[in-house]
Amino acid sequence: MASHGFPESDWRAFRELQQIALERFCKRTLDEVQTILGDGSRTHHERYLDVFRLLRTRDDELAHAFNDPRRSRMIGQLVAIYAYGLLQPNEMGRFTERTHATIESLAKEFTR
Repeated sequence: MASHGFPESDWRAFRELQQIALERFCKRTLDEVQTILGDGSRTHHERYLDVFRLLRTRDDELAHAFNDPRRSRMIGQLVAIYAYGLLQPNEMGRFTERTHATIESLAKEFTR
């Protein structure tokens, strides 16, 4: 067993899936930026401010879900990644049943 009672297999799956989820997060954010930039009904300044606010929010989310991954932070980061909709159902199946259940349970509180 790894520290904090979660098996090594969960840690390995987390490390692999975290990179995939990070790419999805960045793509989603860049798509949102493109949508803002493409809104010709708003002034350049309005679009700039919208992009700035969006990136500030997304940067906080990115930090919470991805910065400084450690075993002690794995569950919290997995909850954020899961709550942000960045994992596919089959990817969640890579975790042990206990970890999967913990993530789903905590994600309900995270999204409130």
